[in-house]
This record gives sequence, structure tokens and C-alpha cells, in this order.
Amino acid sequence: MLPRAWLLVCLLALTLPAHAEDAARLRENFDFGWRFYQGDATGADQPTFDDAAWRKLNLPHDWSIEGPLSQTEPAGGQGGFFPTGIGWYRKHFTAPDSLRGKKITLTFDGVYMNSDVWVNGHLLGHWPYGYTTFSYDLTPYLNYGNTPNVVSVRVDDSLQPASRWYGGAGIYRHVWVAATDTIHVAQWGTYVTTPKATPEAATVWARTEVKNEGASAINATVVSQILDNQGAVVASAEAPLRIPANSSQYAAQTIELANPKLWSLDAPNLYKLHTQIKIADKIVDDYDTTFGVRSIVYDVNKGFFLNGEHIKMLGMCLHQDAGAVGIAVPDAVLERRLRLLKDMGCNALRMSHNPPSPEMLDLCDRLGFLVMDESFDEWLVSKVPYGYSKYFTDWSQKDLTTMLRRDRNHPSVVMWSVGNEIREQTRPEGPGLLMPLVDTCHREDPTRSVTSAMDNVFTEAGPAPVAFTDLLDIVGYNYVDRWGDRRNTYFADDRYAYPQRKMVGTEDNGVGGTRGVYTWAASATGAPLRPTYASSMIRAEQLWAFNEVHDYVIGYFMWTGIDYLGEAGGWPRKGSTSGAIDICGFPKDAFYFYQSRWTDKPMIHLLPHWNWPGFEGETIPVIAYTNCDVVELFLNGKSLGAKALEYPRQGASGGWNSYARPQISPTTADLHLSWDVPYAAGTLRAVGYKITGSGRGGATAQVVATEEVHTAGPAAAIVIEADKQNISANQRDVAQVTVKIVDAQGNLVPDANNAITFDVQGPARLIGLDNGDMTDPTDYKSPQRKVFNGLALGILQATDKPGDIQVHVTAAGLKDATVTLHAAPVSNPAQPVFTALDL
Repeated sequence: MLPRAWLLVCLLALTLPAHAEDAARLRENFDFGWRFYQGDATGADQPTFDDAAWRKLNLPHDWSIEGPLSQTEPAGGQGGFFPTGIGWYRKHFTAPDSLRGKKITLTFDGVYMNSDVWVNGHLLGHWPYGYTTFSYDLTPYLNYGNTPNVVSVRVDDSLQPASRWYGGAGIYRHVWVAATDTIHVAQWGTYVTTPKATPEAATVWARTEVKNEGASAINATVVSQILDNQGAVVASAEAPLRIPANSSQYAAQTIELANPKLWSLDAPNLYKLHTQIKIADKIVDDYDTTFGVRSIVYDVNKGFFLNGEHIKMLGMCLHQDAGAVGIAVPDAVLERRLRLLKDMGCNALRMSHNPPSPEMLDLCDRLGFLVMDESFDEWLVSKVPYGYSKYFTDWSQKDLTTMLRRDRNHPSVVMWSVGNEIREQTRPEGPGLLMPLVDTCHREDPTRSVTSAMDNVFTEAGPAPVAFTDLLDIVGYNYVDRWGDRRNTYFADDRYAYPQRKMVGTEDNGVGGTRGVYTWAASATGAPLRPTYASSMIRAEQLWAFNEVHDYVIGYFMWTGIDYLGEAGGWPRKGSTSGAIDICGFPKDAFYFYQSRWTDKPMIHLLPHWNWPGFEGETIPVIAYTNCDVVELFLNGKSLGAKALEYPRQGASGGWNSYARPQISPTTADLHLSWDVPYAAGTLRAVGYKITGSGRGGATAQVVATEEVHTAGPAAAIVIEADKQNISANQRDVAQVTVKIVDAQGNLVPDANNAITFDVQGPARLIGLDNGDMTDPTDYKSPQRKVFNGLALGILQATDKPGDIQVHVTAAGLKDATVTLHAAPVSNPAQPVFTALDL
């Protein structure tokens, strides 16, 4: 596993030499030194426009998340009641004379949405979709030397609702500027596959598109070098290429690689293809492509294989927002979230329902996730008034091709999805719309399968038309447990009816719920109140039990891995609580259910909390999620009995039965254990055992895990924990600070809602404060907020200054807390070639 610090540097490193403009290719980050105005501004496309009063900021930026929330916002609950509208961005900069004659390109990784871009008053183009990368040629309009340039960007997110979830607003992903020779590798011009991938040998196939934007034909040589993670050349190939003027040619090369380190979930080894374009021994361009050596196979009977090993996709669906920072997500926030999902045992992610950021896929490559990359939520039939259906006819092929070419070298990407719950799936025109999308996927990347996430594979009139499903390499099933009389047969009926169909659960009900909230309802029999906090659990358990024992099911992607903004329902709710992790990144009970099924390290999780004043003597079901063989529960030292699962997790030790320990209660076919416990304040303690041997008197029990839940006293103090003590003074890096409210003994107070205040001193700023409560309308940028059920999260971002950072958190009546962080200087920072001006 790569060190975290090295990983973050790699994601945004400029890797420029001392005189970067002399390099064969220059690629420079263009995020810093922008001005922003929220609203429309007539004339802001012209270089003479006066923007001196505009707000200064760096990208990525999401103005929608800055609020304020209002129930009158046109995006409504679908957009989380956040503001939308029109915004303008402008950047003044210079380009050195040494770049004259070069090809200068400006690339936006994502602008939400309907962007128009100008340079020096010249309109470069319009791009409606908010999730795909696009580029413009600055060369014809650029000034060099001391003459300033200005890029102007208008973002129009005013027509709402434009999405079924929170879309955000602004230039929310990175921006890049590149300078190349007129002979150069095209954008995303390399395509790398590994048709043979074994530990002994690999065949690497590389196709490179080389563009000649000059006036004469040229003879070139394409040199492809494979570099390992230490930068050593381990294999190479050369190919001659003649390229006519103003055209492109492709070089196809086969490179043999001995003893490769395969890319896998547990060992996500990566290589780099370093491509050089030479003319008469002079390097005129160089281009790097990260890839992994791995094989993927989908078998109709056995499911998915990675490097010949059967892998069940233990998947989660994700939206791209990250709570308090909206859609402008720092890389460190992404990494923390992905590591949590990895700890839960998740090995697969569905990008719902749009292409993710390049950094997201970089992290999936490096951390070891399988990815379903998805393109659209709408085709021609709309779901919201101003959704993608407005643009599908003119833009779908361009957007899809962009996604495929940008993402196809990522080893983490193992499946393409061309649509989510598309309304045309059961209509006569559906196959005609689907076919060109599938054909484009197969043309651009024949190595991966294509699916579409269908919520009407079953209909009231019977199965969806096979004219649609037969065009898919894999049929994606959304919510197989919702379909009327067939809800308990899941995939089995279609397995019988369509034995050659490959199947994956593209979206299914997870456990979800609001972190720390346990509801109660009156019993129909007139008995005391009964808890309802396990109501969604049984469906998820039954679904997962079916998946575990049927290999032909490739896997499931549960809705969702993490809570998200939008799709919220009525005011004041601003988001969905369907995640196994809340929007702050705090695990919910559901997290531990999946961990109990998906991981091997012994664990136990108990729920609910044990603070129930007024419920003394009332029966409270206590639930345990575990991967242990047997769990014994104690209340205040008294045993309440040991229980075991009749349906153990795949790979569990097994070899035991009810004779192993006489006190073991009858087993359960559920995927959790439960005890009815009369409430009394104190301590619940669970002890987990691994049982070895079998038969009467022949088994032994070893304690492998314990878990305790304490009744907490009154709130007494604040505890704060930072996810790291050191951050880089690069204006990007962040530290994420968890706030806990504890009693005098240090126990988390599970129902605390104290108002806290963040005070940050030193070279950092608070860019978001959240608590996980989807009904709290407090401004995310405010330093004050109530904790929710004992927890809150503050996100601090470094400036460009090194030094110590003091984070002080206070609350009335509680002992305060302070943590000291350190912003470290950046070693040998690259000096920008394109210099931002503060006019």
C-alpha cells in the first residue's frame, strides 16, 4: 500500500522541471487565482470588464453549498433546498514568450452546469453536462509575454430542478492548462490493455493516437516504456509512424512484461506507460498513462473473476457530494471516505449516476476497488423538468465517448453503465436508443462489459422486452426485492427463464437510517412500546443471503454507501439517510452489518445505545452484528445467554453445533443475533468466540472479540480528534476533526446536541462544519453548530503558509478541547509557467 502522503502528492503533482516551458509537454494546474461573482454580469466575457470587486478564490469551488438553504429554492427537495442560479469566474494570467508556437489547451474536469468559456473575449464553446471533462484550444487567441490574458466562465444552473439529487454549482473540479508541440499524443490518446496477465508473464497492448497539427507530413517514432512504481523501465517498444498534415495516426504496440505485479483488490499494483514522440531523435512530446496488469472475466454461471480468482462484488452506490464541502471535494476527504468503505469490507463502487472525478478513479486504482462507471440518469424521457433529456440527442455520444476515453485505462473500472432507471427500458423505442450507446462502449473499449441499471426488469405485464435486455452484456437489476410476488425469488426466476443472462444487482435496499436514532411505536396488542429500528435490516439480510450462495449473481451495489445531499423529500430535510455511513463519514449501525459479512477480522457491534431513562424494566431488543461463531451477552456482569448464527458468513470457521457449549440458544437464520433485554442502566458486554472442533465435548472456544456499550452520564466535556496531525501548506490539503461530547468517564453521550464553536488560529481555515443531521439548516460554513447525537465534524484546509494550527472547540457548560496541527512547507514547489495576475 502506498503511503498516504505520497498518494496525495501523486494525485496533483505538477512534476515540472526547473524550466518547465522547455519540457516536451507541460501540464500545469490552473486552479489558483480566480475571481467569482454570484449572479449574471453583462460584459464579463470581455477582457476590459472590471472585476476588481469580485470575490477572490481558488478552485475547485461549489457556490451552491454556501447556502443559505430555503424551502423556496427552485431545486426543492431534489436539490436539497440549496441555492442555484448563474455565476461567473474570471482569471487573469500571463503566458511566457517561450511558449509561442506551442499548442495551448485549457481543460475543465467538471463544471456544473451549462458552461460557456471565453479567452480574451473570444467564445471557445459551450458544454451543458456537468459531469464530463472538456477542453478548449487557447492557441489562436492567446497573448504572450507581459500582455495579460483573461479566461471568463459563465455557469448557468438556474433552470431547476435539473437533477434528482444535489448537483451543486460552479467550477467544482480541477482545471488544467497544457502546452504541447504541434505533433503530440492526443487527449486521452493512449489505450492500454493487458490481454494476458499472469504472475509469470503479461502482454501489454498499447495503442497511441498521435496528432499532427502542422502543415507538413512528418515521420515520427513512438517510444513506449513501462515503468514500475519505483520509476524503473521494465519493458519497452518502438514503432515508426508517418502522420499526414492536420491529421491523426495510431501506433499499435505489443510489449511483453516478465513477472508482473498484478493489480488486485489487496495488492493494487500500478505501472506507468511513458510515451515519447520522437522526430529525428528529438523528443517532441511525452505522455504518461497509469495502468494495472490484470484480467477480468464474467462467467454466466460463476460470476466475476479477477486474475482468475472468483470475486463477489460487495458493492455500494455513491453520489459525488461530500456533505459540508458539497461537490468541490478535497482529495483527502475522498480518501478518508474510501478508506472507511474499505474498512467496512466494500470492494466495489457504482458511480451514481454520472462519471466521477479523475481523482476519484485514481484513488480507486490505488486503494483497490472495482468500479462501475456510469454515464446518464436520463435519455430522452425526462425525470425532472430540466434534466439531461434536454441534451441527450445532441450530446450523449460526445459525453459517453469522453467518459470512455478518459476512464478506460483505470484498472479499477471493470464495467460500464449507460443509464440508470432509464424510462425507455420498457418502451418500443428503448432498444433503438440503447444500441448505439452499447456500440460506442464496445468500439472504444472492447475489454469491458456494458450494463444498464434497470428498475423494470420485471413489470406488471411481465418481463421487460428482451430486445432491450439482450443488447446488454450484463443485465443490471435495481431493487429486486421490490417486485411484487417475485420479491422473495430475487434472480432465481430469471435464471431459469434466461440461463445465458449475466446478472448484477446494480442497486438494492441497504439498511440505512439516521445515525444514532432509534424509533419506537405503540404495539397493536396494547403492550408497551416496541422498537422499530431493525425494520429495514431483515430485507437487506435476506437479499445478501441470496447473493452469498448464488455464484451466478455477480454481486450487489447497495443504496447507498454514504448519505448524500438532495433527494430529500420535504423541508427541512436536505438529504438522504440511506447510507451505511453518514454524510460526515461517521459509521452507522449498517456499517457493521456489512462488515460482519464482508470482513474476516473478528468483530462485534451492539445496538442500540444504552441510554433509555424512563424505560427501566421495558424489554429492548439488543442486536449484535458479528462474524464470530458464537456471541455471549452480559448486562452488568450477568450472562443473558450465548447465541450463534445458523447461516454463518462465507468463510467462517464452522465445524461447531449446539453441542459446542450447552448454554448456546437455538440458532437463527437471520444474519444478526438478538436478545430481549429488560432495560437497566449500566454496561452491555458482548464476548465473541471462535469455535474449533465439533461434536459433543469435542469443541473448544476462544475469545476473539469483545464489545461494550455503557450508559452515559450527563455531558461533561468535549473531545476532539484529527485524522492527521500534519498537513501540507499547499492550499489543498485538509485535516478532518471529529468532535465528541462525552460524560465524566469519557463515554460518548449518544443523545447530546450541545451547540459548539470552532476557533481556528494559524495557517488554515474552516471550510465546513457538519453534524450528520439532515434536518439541520445551519450554514455549512458557519463556525457554530449543534452536535448531533454526540458527534460533529470540522474540515480544515491549509493555506500556503507553514506553521502551527490551533483548533479550539468550546460549548457552554462543557470542558473545552484543543488540538494542535502543523502545516508543513512544500518542498521545492513548482513555479507556475502561466502566472496568475491580481489586477
